[in-house]
Amino acid sequence: MGAMRPTVLLFDIDGTLVTTGGAGRRAMDRAFEQLHGRRDACDSFHMSGMTDRGIVRTALRVIGVEDTEAAIDAGIAAYLTHLADEIQKVEDARYRVFPGMREAVLAARARPGFAVGLGTGNVRDGARLKLERVGIHDQFAFGGFGCDHENRVELIRRGAEAGAATLGAPREECRVVIIGDTPKDVDAALGIGAECIGVGTGTFTAEALLQAGAHAAFPDFSHRDALPTLLGGS
Repeated sequence: MGAMRPTVLLFDIDGTLVTTGGAGRRAMDRAFEQLHGRRDACDSFHMSGMTDRGIVRTALRVIGVEDTEAAIDAGIAAYLTHLADEIQKVEDARYRVFPGMREAVLAARARPGFAVGLGTGNVRDGARLKLERVGIHDQFAFGGFGCDHENRVELIRRGAEAGAATLGAPREECRVVIIGDTPKDVDAALGIGAECIGVGTGTFTAEALLQAGAHAAFPDFSHRDALPTLLGGS
């Protein structure tokens, strides 16, 4: 019966939809080298599941620079410039959509009553750059982004509300599903009362995501049960 409800799907990007061959990390390192002469600013913490603005804020604190909004804005602007360059440098074999994901997005978009968007810590322009490279950016008409809110729960909430609006339904009446590869995606889903489908294509296994509270998890979306779970509920 869950599939009969209006359904909002929010896909994470890095480690979930695509692998960028490390382009994002290299771009962030170059941004800090350009602005602060420190290429090691992000070396002491794990970036997986963080928002772009959260990464810049944390890195500024690590190197002893005041994390003002202006400093964060400057870091994001430099990052985006370097990201466009780094993305073009990665060979196709290392920059790709994960198995089953392109098919899952297309299948969901073909279903009446489904709204397919993004739920990502990337700022909007970063998301566009990363997804245009593999030709899927235009499949996502809305989303919650790292520029909407630095807190992942709140940006996911924004994405869910945008998806519900496209369906003309109150968010509370929608089935909302977050698809992600980190425990932070799971926490964000649970934080708004949504489902979470985990994928073990990032740095965490499917088993680890289930232990974190995901409602279902698969090694990748080529698993035979992944698409039925996405489209029909668990």
